[in-house]
Amino acid sequence: MPLLPQDIRKFQNKIFHWWKTHRRDLPWRHIHDPYRIMVSEVMLQQTQVSRVLPKYTEFIKSFPTVQSLARASTSDVLKIWKGMGYNRRALYLHKAAQIISKKYDNQFPPSIQLLSSFPGIGTYTARAILVFAFKKDIAMVDTNIRKIITHFFFKDIKQPEKVIQEVADQLVPTGKSWEWHQALMDFGAIELKNVLLLSPFTPNHPNPPNLTKKIPFYESTRFFRGRIMDLVREKKWKEKELIKTMIRKHGKDAKFYQDCIGKLLQEGLLTHSSPSIISLPE
Repeated sequence: MPLLPQDIRKFQNKIFHWWKTHRRDLPWRHIHDPYRIMVSEVMLQQTQVSRVLPKYTEFIKSFPTVQSLARASTSDVLKIWKGMGYNRRALYLHKAAQIISKKYDNQFPPSIQLLSSFPGIGTYTARAILVFAFKKDIAMVDTNIRKIITHFFFKDIKQPEKVIQEVADQLVPTGKSWEWHQALMDFGAIELKNVLLLSPFTPNHPNPPNLTKKIPFYESTRFFRGRIMDLVREKKWKEKELIKTMIRKHGKDAKFYQDCIGKLLQEGLLTHSSPSIISLPE
């Protein structure tokens, strides 16, 4: 969908004007180190900024460079990751750092194709590294940016990913990709909800009720997996004692925890340091 130049300028001015008084001050906005950008972007996947801020500082203090992360033990990386959830992200960061250190001599390849081939680094995160670290004039589209484009250019009518990307590509101001995407992200995080509530495209009638009952987090498998990881971060456990402790603390039955532990072992988040001892991988 080709956009008219005047429509592009109007939208850019709208976003930048809003950003002048609403921009957020975040630590990863003060650097252009691709390693630290990668860490922040992976941490921000499915996690609120308020939760990421203290853990980002702690992580960078422990592993200040891609070399230091590559050399670290898996157990040390997982221990620092405590409280972030989605523990596989820690493994992905660790493995990506090892690839960059070994294969690319600690240098990030400025290529979407190469970056997105690293564990846990999809096309969006690869583009984010190129935009925020290398200031490349390319467009990146996350959930909020997709919603912004869908609202302002398609009257909230859902569009194929290819169409959204084509519009996003046209909107990037030459030489200001870094500023543009920071502004869009702040707009999406702070203002988008208000815009959608006041939207003339939103039906006046209430939305139909969601008939799918959502499971509270403290009853989800993710919650129990996280509690298992927290216990194993503290020390090694005999598997039977670990299961007994989980039953005593959180209920459920032995089979449930056996399955959880089995999947954590399969994913490489836990290991058997001897036939019956559960520990973090080294």
